[in-house]
Amino acid sequence: MPAIPAASVANLRDLGGLPLGAGRSVRPGLVLRSAQLDRLDPAEPVVAALGIRTVVDLRTESERGDRPDRLPDGARHLVADVLADHLAISGLPPAARLKALLSDPALAEEHLGGGQVRAAFARTYRTFVSGDSGRAAYRALLTELGAPDAGPLLFHCSAGKDRTGWAATVVLSLLGADEETVREEYLSVNTAVRQAFAPMIEGFTAQGGNPDLALDLIGVLPEYLAAGLDEVAVRHGSMESYVREGLGVPDEVTARIRERLTAGPAA
Repeated sequence: MPAIPAASVANLRDLGGLPLGAGRSVRPGLVLRSAQLDRLDPAEPVVAALGIRTVVDLRTESERGDRPDRLPDGARHLVADVLADHLAISGLPPAARLKALLSDPALAEEHLGGGQVRAAFARTYRTFVSGDSGRAAYRALLTELGAPDAGPLLFHCSAGKDRTGWAATVVLSLLGADEETVREEYLSVNTAVRQAFAPMIEGFTAQGGNPDLALDLIGVLPEYLAAGLDEVAVRHGSMESYVREGLGVPDEVTARIRERLTAGPAA
């Protein structure tokens, strides 16, 4: 899924057009994802043309305070903090420490090496599913998508890869996308994210840092997504039950999401 070439928004993507099987696809222009919007230019033509009406911000309070969103004209801002009850115990560095860690290979190895970063991401993805703030945040997102008067909606976190990636996985799975489509969409952000962090990675490597460690931290891996999907399977048995029972989203809201976001013949 290629990124929309916006100069003022990183990692901007439309889920529209992704295949759902039986000749169906995601309806374009209604559900978008991105990195944070702190540099957004509402007048940029490619941004203005999207007509975004709602922005769902999945970031923490400190992230929002450090880099507040700039909103598209006429859009409303909904806070849905996925990690409100988890970040301090996740084992992942706060965004503010990321630059410091990747400027000091020895410090990065101490805090993130030996598989620590991969284990921390796996725990975090499980918390997306089972944590109180994660459930509340993703319930809020789906409720907005299923509102009778919903318009184009954009959801984002900081880099637009983990919290945002899980949100896209939930939406696509609800719409009936197969595992391969979900996985490919999830991994498709790696090119954009690695480009955005390329100077930091190059500097880290030049100082003797392990480039694989840096990529594990700033990119996404299949095993991260697998941890979230396994948590769904273990706790709820299926994505549908996770949304209904874990998130508390009524079936009529899910039905409206499917009706709004699905283009093409009925299954």
